[in-house]
Amino acid sequence: MSAPLRPAIVERSRPGRLLVPALAILVGMLVLASIACGYAAFDVSAAFADWLAGRNTLPALVLSELRIPRALLGALVGFSLGLTGAVMQGYLRNPLADPGILGISSAAALGAVIVFYSGMAGALSLALPLGGIAGAAGAALAINLLAMRGTGTLGLILAGVGLSSLAGALTALALNFAPNPYAALEIVFWLMGSLTDRSMDHVWLCLPLMLVGWLLMLSTGRALDALSLGEDTAASLGFDLVSVRLRIVTGAALAVGSGVAVSGAIGFVGLVVPHLVRPLVGARPSASLLPSGFAGAALVLVADIAVRLLPTRPELKLGVVTALVGAPFLIGLLFHHRGRG
Repeated sequence: MSAPLRPAIVERSRPGRLLVPALAILVGMLVLASIACGYAAFDVSAAFADWLAGRNTLPALVLSELRIPRALLGALVGFSLGLTGAVMQGYLRNPLADPGILGISSAAALGAVIVFYSGMAGALSLALPLGGIAGAAGAALAINLLAMRGTGTLGLILAGVGLSSLAGALTALALNFAPNPYAALEIVFWLMGSLTDRSMDHVWLCLPLMLVGWLLMLSTGRALDALSLGEDTAASLGFDLVSVRLRIVTGAALAVGSGVAVSGAIGFVGLVVPHLVRPLVGARPSASLLPSGFAGAALVLVADIAVRLLPTRPELKLGVVTALVGAPFLIGLLFHHRGRG
């Protein structure tokens, strides 16, 4: 019986094996396209030559100070959102889960808003992302304390909803008491999400945190496969569910929190991407993790290129574009899953 089935299994797994390299190549091409895309046209190859030679020409400065950081952050933030979305959907066994379900994104946004409101953003160039990271760390600490006490999946979800609601209320309070309308407008624009005017300092700030977060979440792949059969089954197979929860929450906080800290809120990427990847890799949660990360990076890069190509000035916020794509997808997904448990 097993011999006739083996070729079919090989055929089904081959696209999955090729998917990650193909997506990685696509992300590399989109990074180059993002670098070449902008308001001012210039010779990218000449700018690269000037930059590598240490000549501080205007094209070299635009390339190194604006284009390269923006492209790299688009790939990093998108990878974090896509990977976290796949992990959350696998862990919660819920196709509508996304990276913000634990309240970490809202807490990171609140941390950045507090920096705006206090005036520290003008005193230190990296105060804004540092405030976002501090907010995400506070939320992760609260969720981790619950996870260490053995709180189940439903308890973590409810805690995340509570944290998200509290962070949203405090953000609205900060907007209500903003010292002037221009400060409130700046906060609102930042909350919409954007990669404009980011520098390599932002890349170096978020990259180490994201790498640690990615590794923690990727290490839960086998546990996610076991959890698809239920928590009792996963525990009987020898998986420490408390450890799995801690790794997932900490990894999500590091990856998504640092992403929100440098780019603002970019929604729906983590919700949409795993559903696009899953038909290509099968139902096993672990098989969708890396492909979802690369697909998330590709989606954010495409959206960021689109906001620069659209004939609107000033350019649309990146979070607005991803919401315009993701919201109809969510509605369609709800109709697709209507009547199911």
